[in-house]
Amino acid sequence: MRRPHRHSQRKPRNYALLAIPLLIAAGCSTVPDVDEEIAEATSTTTARPLILGVDGTLNVAQSNRALSSLAADPAADSVLEHHLAIEQAVAGTPLTSGNATELLRDGDGTFAAVFEAIAQARHHINLEYYTLEDVEFSGRRLSDLLLEKRRAGVAVNIIYDSYGSSNTPGAFFEALKSAGVNLLAFHPVNPLEAVADGYSPNDRNHRKIMIVDGEVAIVGGVNLATYYQSKTPGDGSGSAGEAAEKEQGPNKDKPEDWRDLSVRIEGPAVAQLQGLFLGHWQSEGGSLLDQSGFYPKPKTAGDQIIRIIGSSPQQDFSRYYLTLISAIRNAEQRIWLTTAYFVPTFEEKQALIAAAERGVDVRLMLPAVSDASQAVAVAHSHYGDLLEAGVKIFEIEHVILHSKTVTIDGVWSAVGSSNFDHRSVLFNDEVEAIVLGRKTAGELEKVFEQDQATAKEIKLEVWERRPVTNRMTDFFQRSLQYLL
Repeated sequence: MRRPHRHSQRKPRNYALLAIPLLIAAGCSTVPDVDEEIAEATSTTTARPLILGVDGTLNVAQSNRALSSLAADPAADSVLEHHLAIEQAVAGTPLTSGNATELLRDGDGTFAAVFEAIAQARHHINLEYYTLEDVEFSGRRLSDLLLEKRRAGVAVNIIYDSYGSSNTPGAFFEALKSAGVNLLAFHPVNPLEAVADGYSPNDRNHRKIMIVDGEVAIVGGVNLATYYQSKTPGDGSGSAGEAAEKEQGPNKDKPEDWRDLSVRIEGPAVAQLQGLFLGHWQSEGGSLLDQSGFYPKPKTAGDQIIRIIGSSPQQDFSRYYLTLISAIRNAEQRIWLTTAYFVPTFEEKQALIAAAERGVDVRLMLPAVSDASQAVAVAHSHYGDLLEAGVKIFEIEHVILHSKTVTIDGVWSAVGSSNFDHRSVLFNDEVEAIVLGRKTAGELEKVFEQDQATAKEIKLEVWERRPVTNRMTDFFQRSLQYLL
């Protein structure tokens, strides 16, 4: 079983230590009734989705132009509007126009953008990461850069998950704290130190967010973690390299890199990310912050329409989960999904199957090897049903796939921290940027096609001839999927 995500180059996992509390937590948690929630949203939604202008007010003419530019043809315009209105009711946040996006590839691309934004900070730097370490890029360490900005009078506020960052040396945090950086551990591993109501050690902050001066933000799947700097992740028992040998055989090349994606955002959507950061800061008992520069007057930065969705186990249901299923159910042409951990809920799996059966081009980019081999086994247990329905499945090899992206019909895209698994629905605090626009969707589709060119396609006729022992192993692993 996969605990709250810890990467392979760390110490070996002792799953037995967490088995009992995780089983108890899983037994008390159930995936929400999607049909009921979406039906309620449909009955209460407005006739049209709200698209807020740069000034934060609804501009009907601007909304009409934006929606018309997104629809593939006039006949699809009403379908898109209906879907977006339902999504808005489910997500609880409006769409914002006037945003600019830049897709960031892997650790190098994300680190370059993070370091550049921090170096240009004038008022504040807000970081919220599951794993936060003293990463290095282009000869500079994160700690040196943050300390330099503190000496220049820039406020630095950091939320890190206490479990996901449990291997980060204490000296890193001590140096930041001594310089006046505000630090906040999300859900301390020691429950006696927790201040949040309803604390559960199984509920983790899986978000990856950077906000600088309320103007620039980066969100996605990339942690500020040192394993992105290594070309050979895994160095011990239970490592990714060993997982590769186990899955591919000892004579195959081991994984060489971490594959991941984030998105850089400028524009009004940054304020929604700022709100999520402050929500966690306050709920976790953070110190009083100077928020005077947190919400500068927004400016038009581009033509992308964005909705930020924050999900949490404290909510009645995962807002992104319902949004994603709504998007899949409303897809008309194609659904291209990339995820590090494919452990679908019943509703997610059925939505993909139904889409493929009605003629939608459904493609999944999944890992051939992983830092969580049991998640791969569970994914394999679902392949047969999906392939029979016409879903195309590709497994990417020789890298650790950590991306979490979806693009639908060339106009709807999601980039964030949620995996396609139960844990992201039930236990994790997650964040997603839903981007409406052909630019971002086109960039994601290009990345998918590049991965597909080197990936192995899983064919139904070959899959059905797998050894019985493999099938049995996958079947038994599926019994653990509610913890993954």
